[in-house]
Amino acid sequence: MLNVAMISFHTCPLATLGGKDTGGMNVYVAELTRHLGQMGIHVDVFTRSQDEHVPHVLHNLGYGNRVVHVPAGPEKPLPKSELYTYLDEFSRGVSEFAQNKHIHYHLVHSHYWLSGLVAERLKREWNVPVVHMFHTLGVMKNRVARSPSEHEPPVRLEKETHLVQTVDHIVAATPAEKAQLEFLYHTDSRKISIIPPGVDVGRFYPIPKDEARAFVGVPDEARMILFVGRIEPLKGIETLIRALRLIQDTGRLACCPHYLAIIGGNPPTGAEQMDSEMTRLQRLAKQLGVKDVVLFLGKQAQESLPYYYSAADVLVLPSHYESFGMVALEAMACGTPVIASQVGGLPFLVRDGVTGFVIPDGEPAILADRLTQLILDSNLREQMGKRAVEHAQPYAWTKIVRQIVRLYERLLTLQTAPPGLVAATPL
Repeated sequence: MLNVAMISFHTCPLATLGGKDTGGMNVYVAELTRHLGQMGIHVDVFTRSQDEHVPHVLHNLGYGNRVVHVPAGPEKPLPKSELYTYLDEFSRGVSEFAQNKHIHYHLVHSHYWLSGLVAERLKREWNVPVVHMFHTLGVMKNRVARSPSEHEPPVRLEKETHLVQTVDHIVAATPAEKAQLEFLYHTDSRKISIIPPGVDVGRFYPIPKDEARAFVGVPDEARMILFVGRIEPLKGIETLIRALRLIQDTGRLACCPHYLAIIGGNPPTGAEQMDSEMTRLQRLAKQLGVKDVVLFLGKQAQESLPYYYSAADVLVLPSHYESFGMVALEAMACGTPVIASQVGGLPFLVRDGVTGFVIPDGEPAILADRLTQLILDSNLREQMGKRAVEHAQPYAWTKIVRQIVRLYERLLTLQTAPPGLVAATPL
């Protein structure tokens, strides 16, 4: 049996989505692990323990695959800026687990730059290949940062540049990410494979509209605009709120009740419990006079998301940067059109005019126009929704995971091949 050590140092794949450090990467790690298990591959996901009351080993991913919470520093949530200090302690914890369980891992698959540094240490100790996925890139995040507080620390840029040289292979979600790795990080293109994230089409599928709307409490006559993601400036939610104001100014939707549902972050129970971005967005909605049509729903369980996607008339991703945009894929699998910014991986996922619209980043007027068009034209929504479901099918996890396994097999074959063959055989 092939044993894989999956490293997700800073965030647990079992965490509730929509928090400050939980999102598409959590879903990716959890689903990849489950589907590898279906193919008979044993995976242990190692993540930093953030709650001393949660068992350190959980069998929540099926097929005997485990989530291992490794104590490293205080067992509580910490800012990512503090986590670098605990990499050595975490790496030792992973090694000790392997020794205590008498398990030999054949390969390490790491996620995000912090995990990559852990994988590098395990590679030296175990003499195994490392597959790495960055998910986001520090240079790209700095390019779209709107304030100094949004900039990534220099150590991240330094270590990402280091990792592209030391890991055995890199998985890029889209051609855009591959190009960014090549031109911004000078990565050898032979070390990069484009394998997109997948979607569980057994979970995300079109639920009948009336049933989904009844589940989430959408009135029959209302039109629901949906956002799903972390509450941070990078996600461009301000653009969406400003678009609502412009829609109201035109009066074109006066005949059609509508509202925006925002899933992510903590619910608005009090200013002292909200982060600065949530507070800023609520103030903006109030200042623009759209507070009554913007609902902040907070984090939601993954099991409820198919109902929200299916109940929505449109999902909007107004992000300033997205390496892929898994929520767009989930929404499309549920038959919901998507309006997305023309950034990162989104234009490769959303087909403009076919499964939704791709629009310039940070343009509320264009977003308002496209939203109005979709909300008023039920036939257009229906046709785009049907095509969105079709477009999502090639991304089914059962198909994506086979590409990952083939990559694993090639790396392991090269590891045991004669040196001359390794040098002459690209992946």
